[in-house]
Amino acid sequence: MLPLKYIRQNAELVRQGMAHKGIETERLDQILSLDEELRAKIAHTETLKAQRNRVTQTIAQLKREGGEAQDKITSMAELSREIKEIDQGIQILQEQLHTHLLWVPNIPHSTVPVGSDASANRLVSTEGELVTHSFAVQDHLELLTALQLVDFEAGGRIAGRGFPLYTGKGARLERALINFMLDLHTQERNYTEIFPPFVATRQTTELTGQLPKLEEDMYVTTVDDLFLIPTAEVPLTGIYQGQVLSEGDLPLRYAAYSACFRREAGSYGKETRGLLRVHQFNKVELVKYVHPDASYDELETLRVDAEEVLKRLGLTYRILELCTGDLSFAAAKCYDLEVYAPAGEQWLEVSSCSNYEAFQARRGNIKFRRKDTGKLDYVHTLNGSGLATPRLLAAILETYQQADGTVVVPEALVPYYGEETLKPA
Repeated sequence: MLPLKYIRQNAELVRQGMAHKGIETERLDQILSLDEELRAKIAHTETLKAQRNRVTQTIAQLKREGGEAQDKITSMAELSREIKEIDQGIQILQEQLHTHLLWVPNIPHSTVPVGSDASANRLVSTEGELVTHSFAVQDHLELLTALQLVDFEAGGRIAGRGFPLYTGKGARLERALINFMLDLHTQERNYTEIFPPFVATRQTTELTGQLPKLEEDMYVTTVDDLFLIPTAEVPLTGIYQGQVLSEGDLPLRYAAYSACFRREAGSYGKETRGLLRVHQFNKVELVKYVHPDASYDELETLRVDAEEVLKRLGLTYRILELCTGDLSFAAAKCYDLEVYAPAGEQWLEVSSCSNYEAFQARRGNIKFRRKDTGKLDYVHTLNGSGLATPRLLAAILETYQQADGTVVVPEALVPYYGEETLKPA
């Protein structure tokens, strides 16, 4: 969340940032108008309260001196009623402002390329050679079926379309991927493993920026008003809401596996074949709480940590720096990692590594105490997928398929999967 004072003092910068993210700025005008009205009411009620205090003192003096104070008492009662009405109006304005502020996005960092959509994203680098095969390749859905790794029909009978059922070797391979990534991040990259709840309160989901903007894309248990998490970013970022950390605690780095749930309302007509777009999927998430002075250095190391998974698996990938129009609501800067899937000659996003600066911390009131001054300041939060498994599995199958219909298991996964080859039944 952007501070109201910052918006007031930097209205045109905020307006430009919203426009660059493709977000209408009408709400900004409403905020500025409500803010002006609120400050006027606060000033008026403070004047009235000062006047009431003077009347109270006069009444006390009259009573001490034996004078008549009834007129003053009546006057004070009228002042109190007026102050109460104004205070009620102030509360209403504050609630309206808070609601509007939740819809104001984070402002893109000055280094982010300006553009309206993904076509303006900047290619940072491509790692590895584009894989080609000397035989007629199968796409990942054909391979999933031939190898009997996922039963989409059974998943559909259980929960509906978009809920894959991993079976036998597929379930074991999925578990191998998750364990491999968790071990890499916790044993070699200095992250602390967390196994979080897969539901979160409205307050927790709001602090990360999913709510209110993305509510229609989320699954919610209406009785308890708990949201099925779309990513472990939500519970991991919610760990310290309302807490004060010491400067010496920073940075804090967490890695967590979770199932992720996304309704993806309005995404009909997009690519839904196989595992490319599903409503439930598995992901290892990385979240950092860092010192504001170090957050952009930490973004670069976060990206390197996510890249390491792709390097260990021997997959070709590329790094994109997202333009303003492709940034998420809460992000100030973001890199996407896309892995190459040779069957369709396409790039599949498997990670987004984002710096939210203090945007989420303000929503969640997550602060640290500076050693030199003892003053409180907001931490910066970052997160990145490390990685999501569905498209990662698709790329592995398409990259390592053989002419005889088998798939070679990447060397880094063999100790976790237990075999070197996936074979048709």
